[in-house]
Amino acid sequence: MPDVLRQYEAEIWRAISETFFMVGVSIVAAVLIGLPIGTYLFLCGKEKLLENRVVYNILNLAVNTIRSFPFLLLVVFLIPFTRLIVGTAIGTVAATVPLSIIAIAHYARLVEQSLLDVPKGVIEAAVSMGASVRRIIFSFLFVEARSGLVLGLTTSIVSFISYSTIMGVVGGGGIGDFAIRYGYQQFKTDLMLYMIFIMIILVQLIQMIGTAAARWLDKR
Repeated sequence: MPDVLRQYEAEIWRAISETFFMVGVSIVAAVLIGLPIGTYLFLCGKEKLLENRVVYNILNLAVNTIRSFPFLLLVVFLIPFTRLIVGTAIGTVAATVPLSIIAIAHYARLVEQSLLDVPKGVIEAAVSMGASVRRIIFSFLFVEARSGLVLGLTTSIVSFISYSTIMGVVGGGGIGDFAIRYGYQQFKTDLMLYMIFIMIILVQLIQMIGTAAARWLDKR
């Protein structure tokens, strides 16, 4: 192990754990909230099972608004809300609030796009068999779109890791924040490069696992 890594070993592991915590919470939020919102966007769309233009337009506007915010500005804008939710606007826990919100909007849109790729014949067949909306969602839509949903989540996770590097602005910590504070600001270029390398390896592993899982799930 290079001396510079040995010198900051404890801080590096703490930064990695902070990144894992922030990204982990955002993944949970994306799946538990973003997936239902994306599904509902699809169902309320034109000529869909629960067509409702008012609901669709409201959800669509909300998702687009959140996704159009520059993430740094979103973090600052949400400081009062973050303080209301977790009692503070500073720290790793506080950083999960804006990350979770952008994660929900990001994945919701990818879920909608994946469901739009499901052949209409699949839905028509399910309706003709008298399947309920709930049954159509879980037994037909999600089954047909499972590969796209996994790929979308993989893409989202990579984005969450990128977003997490900005969380140093609210004391969120993480790998990116460590690279800036200990590497760039202290002119330790080698340390900054090591942290960038760790980020690259992490992203590559996630992408490989996600792509492999999507291919395994794709039975077409």
